[in-house]
Amino acid sequence: MTIYYADLHIHTALSPCAGEEMTPPAIVAAALAAGLQVIAVTDHNSAGNVAAVQEAARGTGLIVLAGMEVQTREDVHLVCLFDTSREALAWQEEVYRHLPDGENREDYFGPQLLLDAAGQETGREKRLLLASTGLGVEEVAGEVARRGGLCLPAHVDRPSYSLLANLGIVPPGMPVVAMELGLLSPAAARKKFPTVANWPLVAASDAHYLHDIGRRVTGYDLEAVNVAALVRAMERQQFKVVVDEKNDVR
Repeated sequence: MTIYYADLHIHTALSPCAGEEMTPPAIVAAALAAGLQVIAVTDHNSAGNVAAVQEAARGTGLIVLAGMEVQTREDVHLVCLFDTSREALAWQEEVYRHLPDGENREDYFGPQLLLDAAGQETGREKRLLLASTGLGVEEVAGEVARRGGLCLPAHVDRPSYSLLANLGIVPPGMPVVAMELGLLSPAAARKKFPTVANWPLVAASDAHYLHDIGRRVTGYDLEAVNVAALVRAMERQQFKVVVDEKNDVR
C-alpha cells in the first residue's frame, strides 16, 4: 500500500464564507504546492463546484474526491464524501430539498460563485447555503452510508458547529468511522474530550483561503484512493496526522 497525503475538507468560492480566491485552478495549484496527493471539495450544503475542481486537476496527478459539508438541523457540520461528482450531486438534490426557503444575501453573507475549471464564473447559487438543513445528524450519516459515502463529524474539537459542542455525545449507532479535528492534535483532543478518546481522529484544514490548504493533513495508507479504502484505513487507524505546529492549539 501507499501513503497518500490528503486534505479532505476544502471550500471553494461557492461557500460564501470562503475567499473568492478559492477557484478550481488556484486550489489545485495550492494543493500541489503543499505536497498533497488527495483533496476533497466540501462546500457548505452544495457540490456545485466539485466537477470543476476535478477537471482543473486532470493531468496533474492530484486526486479530487467529491464532497459537501452539510449543516444539520442541530447546527452540526458533517463532511460527506463520495467517489464521484455524480454521487455528490445526487446527494445535493436531497440536501437542497431540506434547505429552508430564502435567497442568499450577498451584501451580508458574500457571493456563492459557481465556477468552471478555468476559474471563470458561470453563475451564482441563489439558495442560502449558510443555513441548517432539516436533516438530523443521524439522518445525514445514515443516508450518506446508504449511498456508499463516508460521513465525518467535522472539527469536533471546535466550540461551534461541532458534534461535541452542540450535542455533547456521539449518538449511539451513528454510522461514522472517525472524527475530524480542526484545531488540536489527536493526543490533545483525546485528553480534552474523553468522549472521542477511543475514536480514530483524523485532521483536515477546513480551508476557506488558499493559505489554509495543507495546513492540517492526514497521511492515509491506502491500496486505492476511494471512499471504501478511506473507510478501511480509518477503521484500522492506518493513517498519521500531520499538523502545522504554529496552528495546533494545545
